[in-house]
Amino acid sequence: MSTFLQYSQADTGPDPQVSVIWMHGLGDHGSSFVPLVKEFDLGNCPPIRFIFPHAPERNITANGGYYMRAWFDIYAGFEDSDMEDSEGIIESRDQIITLIEQEKRRGVPADKIFLAGFSQGCAMALYTGLCYPEKLAGIIGLSGYMPLMYSFPDDRNPVNQNTPIFLAHGTQDEVVPFSRAEDTLKLLESLGYKVDWNAYHMGHTMSLPEVQDLSAWLTKLLA
Repeated sequence: MSTFLQYSQADTGPDPQVSVIWMHGLGDHGSSFVPLVKEFDLGNCPPIRFIFPHAPERNITANGGYYMRAWFDIYAGFEDSDMEDSEGIIESRDQIITLIEQEKRRGVPADKIFLAGFSQGCAMALYTGLCYPEKLAGIIGLSGYMPLMYSFPDDRNPVNQNTPIFLAHGTQDEVVPFSRAEDTLKLLESLGYKVDWNAYHMGHTMSLPEVQDLSAWLTKLLA
């Protein structure tokens, strides 16, 4: 049984009609992204509830066994797609699904729920969202990649085949190579997904142009 994830929350207005569940990166925590909500230009959107869950703490092999928050173990660095912690990925997927179910109980239907993530959180947003058995509002993947690329074509659920995807990456990313994002884009497009692809001259971070483009993407879907 998966444990329930603790999280930080930020609402853009009373009685939110939309939820965004946003996963952080390796070694970070959900609270780091709360200030980002004020940077978005979402004035033409209905009230949105942003949920920023905190990943469980675990030992990370690639970091010498250091204990930190992570959605799954990293065995050999982000550039190596051959060794992945499938058990950890599935466990975190189930924990994120528990948050989706919570939002549904709070009155937000699945098709008004977005999954988003940065870096390792991006991996979880993409995998969880495209394998989820109900239609979601959209998926936001920033500075990350699709995990379990070899099994994903069989794992995915066709109900989210046409779910909007915003995928963005820095061309100078020193943590998750730009090529991993390009490989993810090629995989998704080969499977027929429609991806809003965005590349920025930046490292493993977020930029103002990215925030502006994401704001416009969300507004287009919600306004």
